[in-house]
Amino acid sequence: MINVLATEVLKARRSRVPWITALAFTVAAAVGGLFMFILQDQDQDRARSLGLIGTKAALVGRDADWPTYLGFLAQTTAVGGMLVFGMVSVWLFGREFSQNTVKDLLALPSARTTIVLAKFAVAGAWCLVLTVQLVVLGLGIGAVLGLPRWSADLATSGVATIAVTAVMTVLLTTPVALAASAGRGYLPGVGVLMAAIFSAQVVAALGYGRYFPWSVPALFSGLAGPDAGSPGWLGVVLVVLVGAAGVAATALWWRNADQDR
Repeated sequence: MINVLATEVLKARRSRVPWITALAFTVAAAVGGLFMFILQDQDQDRARSLGLIGTKAALVGRDADWPTYLGFLAQTTAVGGMLVFGMVSVWLFGREFSQNTVKDLLALPSARTTIVLAKFAVAGAWCLVLTVQLVVLGLGIGAVLGLPRWSADLATSGVATIAVTAVMTVLLTTPVALAASAGRGYLPGVGVLMAAIFSAQVVAALGYGRYFPWSVPALFSGLAGPDAGSPGWLGVVLVVLVGAAGVAATALWWRNADQDR
């Protein structure tokens, strides 16, 4: 397992994909900071000078404070994280087929299940690092802006919400790995990822998000607003079941599939 993990880490380290995902989360934290910067201006001079009057109008009703900013970061983790974390899984599993390295990988003296578990372990660690990066950048940007209503309890609660949202989002990307594997490439994984994101928005809008696992992180982060309510224990259980089923199904497919090309 250690050798396989080292191999997967080496692949990621020599790729540009980690830098791209890190850039995406950097932009997310910066955008949140920009929104807070605009909301701090009561006279709309900043929004007018930046040509963002429409953005200011869209943010009416929100305050430029720590609860709002931490909530924005949690919501970014739910939606943007699904896209970025999903692309991590697509790359880790789909690259072996797109680059025709899967036979070389399976020829190594390591069990196929071990290879799959190593890939999921790297994906989880990768997404954890991205989440930590988002939190650190967010805390730094909020401190620079001097956002009000800071407290240790608020920070703990906000960071915990971001962390739980990230864990649930990572679990929901495991079926994407199965799609990239069974489809033998990037495109099937990307297709399933886009379908999941689109379906999550539709189901949540219809009011049944708590019963649809891919809508649960957004509800938990408060993206749907206070009127949507909490996903409850059922939603969390569904997310865990999807994550476990995705890992098991992917490992089963790798163990039994014939690699004939």
